[in-house]
Amino acid sequence: METLQCTCSALRTATRAITLAYDNALRPSGLRLTQYSILKRVALLGRPLLSDLAEVLVLDRTTLGRNLRPLERDGLLRTEVGEDRRERLVSITPAGLAAMERARPLWQLVHDRMEVKLGVETSAALRDSMRAVTLAGKELAAETA
Repeated sequence: METLQCTCSALRTATRAITLAYDNALRPSGLRLTQYSILKRVALLGRPLLSDLAEVLVLDRTTLGRNLRPLERDGLLRTEVGEDRRERLVSITPAGLAAMERARPLWQLVHDRMEVKLGVETSAALRDSMRAVTLAGKELAAETA
């Protein structure tokens, strides 16, 4: 098999494989990994501005909006107008907190199994590397915009 030289393609392939494992593990909760991650991030941030949430998640506002719609429809998140009428604030609802807590043990199980497969040190180094890759990607995107 040809060695993949494109960093982006290699990362996307790895991300799809890992996301599939997490999605499979989270299936009994009714949440996908992307939904769990959004709920977790909103819970940690409190009531973030939609634009700030998009920046933290490294998503454009349109993509974030598409990801928020099912969570809002299911009553897990709420979006409200901010003080400046152009601002939108996102908050997690009690139902969202409950869904996140139901999914957490499933997430923890697959997270722990991934750490066993990769090793604790490799997993930690990978997360550190991904933070550096994310920062480099953001900088490159700004340079090429």
